[in-house]
Amino acid sequence: MATEASLETAQAIDSILARFIRYHPDRIDLSLDRMYRLLSDLGDPHTHLPPVIHIAGTNGKGSTAAFLRAALEASGKTVSAYTSPHLIRFAERYRIAGAMLEEPALLALFEEIEERNAGQAITEFEFTTAAAFLAMSRADADIAILEVGLGGRFDATNVVDRPLATVITRIAMDHMNFLGDTLSEIAGEKAAIQKPGIPSIVGPQEDAAMNVITAAATAAGAPLYRAGYEWSIAPSDKDNSGVYHRGDRDIALPAPALPGRHQLDNAATAAACLEICNLSDMTDSAITTGLRDARWPGRLEMITQSNLVALLPQGWQIWCDAAHNPSGAAAAAAMFRTLATTDPRPLHLVIAMQNDKDCEGFLEAFRGLVASVTTVPVPGESRMHTASGLADIVKSAGFTFRSDKSLSDALRSVVSNPAPGHILITGSHLLVGAALSSNRTALLDR
Repeated sequence: MATEASLETAQAIDSILARFIRYHPDRIDLSLDRMYRLLSDLGDPHTHLPPVIHIAGTNGKGSTAAFLRAALEASGKTVSAYTSPHLIRFAERYRIAGAMLEEPALLALFEEIEERNAGQAITEFEFTTAAAFLAMSRADADIAILEVGLGGRFDATNVVDRPLATVITRIAMDHMNFLGDTLSEIAGEKAAIQKPGIPSIVGPQEDAAMNVITAAATAAGAPLYRAGYEWSIAPSDKDNSGVYHRGDRDIALPAPALPGRHQLDNAATAAACLEICNLSDMTDSAITTGLRDARWPGRLEMITQSNLVALLPQGWQIWCDAAHNPSGAAAAAAMFRTLATTDPRPLHLVIAMQNDKDCEGFLEAFRGLVASVTTVPVPGESRMHTASGLADIVKSAGFTFRSDKSLSDALRSVVSNPAPGHILITGSHLLVGAALSSNRTALLDR
């Protein structure tokens, strides 16, 4: 149970975050000028980091970071990592020298940076990324993992000039209002993290994205290691394991800890990065152990202990997945289609989505797979579709639908169906975070 002191700390963090409207009216304004200015005021902590692995992409960044961190730690290395967004607590974004940053330490960082910023224009992500650089620069770690927040070219993380490696996971259509209307345009923004002389490890991509990444790497002088070209993953026809291959190197990869065929691609991309970087003490055994042990909550996660599970009659299962674009939905749907070959229980979606997302494309991935779709609100979030507005989209798409006032109401409605089934809570990190908030301990050791 949260103590009064911890609640006060969390409220103080929220208060600082709420003040960002004073510093910059837009949550997102892609530019590096403000970031360089703030970092200069802080003593340029981004130039005092351990070797950095910098990850961009649309889907799979967080999972790939989780695989990398688990394998590095299995080899005995101490790892710092900065990822986003969070599910429940803002401090989840920061893992410093092997441990999640404690909220009092995060508050102290925020207060220090706010004082040095002195009311100048800065966005929320720039501010919070500066906190990551400051914390990482003061900690004793062997490796730092940085996940791009949005795009790449003008992302606040793209101030690190000489990373150990860059990684680009699968690129898909998302954030078109910021990154462009075509896959090629979006790929161009993400490919801009590639640096001269720095190995660029690229996961499986559509041709349009891979062509842009290849051209950008050539222009930058970045050595390229692309899935399907310089390295490959051969999936097993029996389970979700596979064999990584590059030149005369083969590594048998176990089925990743995270479910879904797409996670083998993410795991193989992490394995490729580690194999190509040729770090000391990084053995094949450490790589396979990391893939087998990695944890990343809210990604096709079956929930077994929470207040929500208590609402389910016998025979029902509840899952969470933070997919929020058509590509992510397709990956989740593929896992449930595979599951249906051995477990024919019907699938019911409970969803909430931001109002700038491709809801129709997201739903299309589940066509012919789901028995019903229930929409719910996320209270206090102005960027979300209302439950009724999203229900209209679901209805227009031709799905059996309902709209409920809360997540618990939605679950009660779904389980009124006579046949037990699977429930997938999806469409938004915010909704998945709400679903997991009754089981906070699941996130404490990630």
